[in-house]
Amino acid sequence: MTEASVREFKMPDVGEGLTEAEILKWYVQPGDTVTDGQVVCEVETAKAAVELPIPYDGVVRELHFPEGTTVDVGTSIIAVAVGDGAAAEPVREAEAPAAPEAEAAPEAEAAPEGRQPVLVGYGVATSSTRRRPRKGTQAPAQAAPPAAAAIQAEMNGHGPTAPVTRERPLAKPPVRKLAKDLGVDLATVTPTGPDGIITREDVHAAVTAAQAPEPPAAPAAQAPAPAPAAPSSAPVSYDTARETRVPVKGVRKATAAAMVGSAFTAPHVTEFVTVDVTRTMKLVEELKQDKEFAGLRVNPLLLIAKALLVAIRRNPDINASWDEAAQEIVVKHYVNLGIAAATPRGLIVPNIKDAHAKTLPQLAESLGELVSTAREGKTSPAAMQGGTVTITNVGVFGVDTGTPILNPGESAILAVGAIKLQPWVHKGKVKPRQVTTLALSFDHRLVDGELGSKVLADVAAILEQPKRLLTWA
Repeated sequence: MTEASVREFKMPDVGEGLTEAEILKWYVQPGDTVTDGQVVCEVETAKAAVELPIPYDGVVRELHFPEGTTVDVGTSIIAVAVGDGAAAEPVREAEAPAAPEAEAAPEAEAAPEGRQPVLVGYGVATSSTRRRPRKGTQAPAQAAPPAAAAIQAEMNGHGPTAPVTRERPLAKPPVRKLAKDLGVDLATVTPTGPDGIITREDVHAAVTAAQAPEPPAAPAAQAPAPAPAAPSSAPVSYDTARETRVPVKGVRKATAAAMVGSAFTAPHVTEFVTVDVTRTMKLVEELKQDKEFAGLRVNPLLLIAKALLVAIRRNPDINASWDEAAQEIVVKHYVNLGIAAATPRGLIVPNIKDAHAKTLPQLAESLGELVSTAREGKTSPAAMQGGTVTITNVGVFGVDTGTPILNPGESAILAVGAIKLQPWVHKGKVKPRQVTTLALSFDHRLVDGELGSKVLADVAAILEQPKRLLTWA
């Protein structure tokens, strides 16, 4: 097999402008046969967990990163031998160090500037990831020596190729990542691996040596230096005597950045209304018995979502976004209704595309699919893009209300509090009624108090008298 038949599959941009993803699980190992479209791994981005398919047939030669590693978009994560004879090509461990070492060659040090092609997702990102050159990229008139011999020749400053001055120590990508996480300069590490390769154990030994107290300065009663981090190529949670520290990454990291950006970019205004939803709760129970909703999940959120959609139809300017670059207000003639969902990976906001055009049973079906997919951690990046208005149901946690922060790029978000039995004046008498509090936050750059108040009042009116779903629709 020739080296030209080895294909490198790079980490794609599986979101919109994302720069990295964490490898959660490998489904293949070196030596396995793969086919075009076969899922080879699952990765977690700042938005969701995504399965990655391989785009060609072949045999896995090498997995460049272990599970738990965070990898930059554009970095090769798996090598696959393709073409005739691929299945017969053995996986040779001796060649493994050669690929990362060639990475340091000056002629291939910088990746080409500009937009990189992607396989999965909806955006591309400019990447400075260094390209790993193929073996055998020497002068055309000379044959490439074996991998280990080529490395040794370059280290000695002679051989069939011109002398190469190495600017980086020799180490595999996972070891480089480990050193970065532990704050270790590889140039200060003494290599013990073959051909001068720095190993994982070398990095940990450097950490131990750096943390050990110097004998002259260390008093007898001094506490021992902290133990080095567990051998891992990715940040992990760890405990001290009185604290637990958890690395901020993935969905949680993206949510934090988005909320800070939203809070300090869009001037938020929040209004509140408390409403009697007894009739809505009765309608929910009636719809559960309706054959049109057989097999569908019917709950108060369904009617709240429909009420918001009707309110948007009556007040379309609420469904807009602020274009800072163009200094324009962009009014959307469609509603992609976001539903905030709490998952083990953090809060995500997938949205129902064209929710405004769905019938009530169709909306119930879409809500059910959205929730089940989110709980399974399978929400796709596409499902979280392009939202226009969002609902967050804090009532499921027993919370009465809140002041929700806008989802970036949207102008309004409706928070729904817990529905509780409370004393309420109904037809001139105090009676126990089902009551909840709604809170609407909106971007005051494009939504004034009148518009925001009308939308919130319409939602409340529909939930108090759900027959308005027919008369106002």
